Amino acid sequence: MASKARDWVWLIPLRDLDSDARAIQLGAIAGMGLQPGQERFVGDPLRMTLAGLEEESRRPYVVEASGAAAGVLTLQLGAAGLAGWPDDHSAWLLRGFLIDRRHQGKGLGSLAAAAAVDAARRLTARQHSGESGVVLSVNEANPAGLSAYRRAGFVDAGPYLGGSAGPQRTMFHSFGGVAQP
Repeated sequence: MASKARDWVWLIPLRDLDSDARAIQLGAIAGMGLQPGQERFVGDPLRMTLAGLEEESRRPYVVEASGAAAGVLTLQLGAAGLAGWPDDHSAWLLRGFLIDRRHQGKGLGSLAAAAAVDAARRLTARQHSGESGVVLSVNEANPAGLSAYRRAGFVDAGPYLGGSAGPQRTMFHSFGGVAQP
């Protein structure tokens, strides 16, 4: 991938931080924004992150690149059906994922999505919870998102009409590398 980004991102699990470090990260998240028109695909970064901290099934992360908070994402256990997946418990749901407008166009979306799969794989192993991969839904009118997820190894698992912003595609990344819808 021809990219201006370094070849890594770091996912900072907000639940693992002490209150001071979490406050610093939440301040950085509060300053994140979207390009015009992207708000139809994703919500407010701070609101999504705070919701993730309040619900036990969610694991919110800050995406860090080059020493700066560049985005947010949440992995949620037991909610895969929200992305059009056939059941809630065989996959982690990747939700609330965005790259701040100042960091877009550098390949960070693909790197962060791949890092989210690795984080979910580690959580599954640690918790012995049995998920087989990560699922998400992406709006069909979001070609940048579709492309980023494909570059990260997600496979299109079919249409999903449950999104509030129009037709979606359900995408899946197996921990074994093969889609298993």
